[in-house]
Amino acid sequence: MTELLYLDDPEIKTFDATVTDIVENTGVVLDRTAFYPGGGGQPVDTGSLTTPNGEIAVTGMKRVDGKIVHVLADGSQFPETGAPVQGSIDWDTRYRLMRTHTAMHVLCGVVWKDFGAQVTGGNMGPERARMDFELEDLSEERVQHIEGRCNDVIGERRAVSWKTLPREEAFQIPDLIRTKINLLPEHITEVRIVEIDGLDIQADGGTHVKNTVEIGGLKIVGTRSKGKANKRLEIEIVDL
Repeated sequence: MTELLYLDDPEIKTFDATVTDIVENTGVVLDRTAFYPGGGGQPVDTGSLTTPNGEIAVTGMKRVDGKIVHVLADGSQFPETGAPVQGSIDWDTRYRLMRTHTAMHVLCGVVWKDFGAQVTGGNMGPERARMDFELEDLSEERVQHIEGRCNDVIGERRAVSWKTLPREEAFQIPDLIRTKINLLPEHITEVRIVEIDGLDIQADGGTHVKNTVEIGGLKIVGTRSKGKANKRLEIEIVDL
């Protein structure tokens, strides 16, 4: 199993590792990685590996037969099994994704606290995201209220933290799962919890900033009705 360094420290930009397997025409498996392999709406990381054969671009991540594969740009330059490598993630993109992901949790926390609405879908990219909620009413006044409350929370410099708990213990936390459908597979025995102090706590495996102030600001740039009780909010993060 690959040790996932980003789970404990999402600010790791470079790391040393060893190649444990080669997936022909695709990439390599490492014993440890800081690259995020995707999931929960957060895109995969890209970057590079410095190998005995030189530097090779990591163009994406895949899961193949339960293994996390670093997809490499040049198949002719794959390092051998057992080779030492140094990984470097595209930090600029990753950090923008972290800010956006935490902004989504702020949005989710505000909508849950103020309206009790569950999430029905979501996706994100650097600086822009969308979330769908089980809401019937999404008036202009309500949208302004949500945006204002989100920016108030961000400006309060609330700490963001994470920890891993046994599944049974984690599910004792009220409202841990905010999605309409529980997407957490039954075989998962440990659950990673992300908490925004005083606002939001939920199961999540992605990367986040350590304080809401790092987000900057949040702007709702679009709304959409996806059904009678299903409304979409599109957001952007902004630098202040």
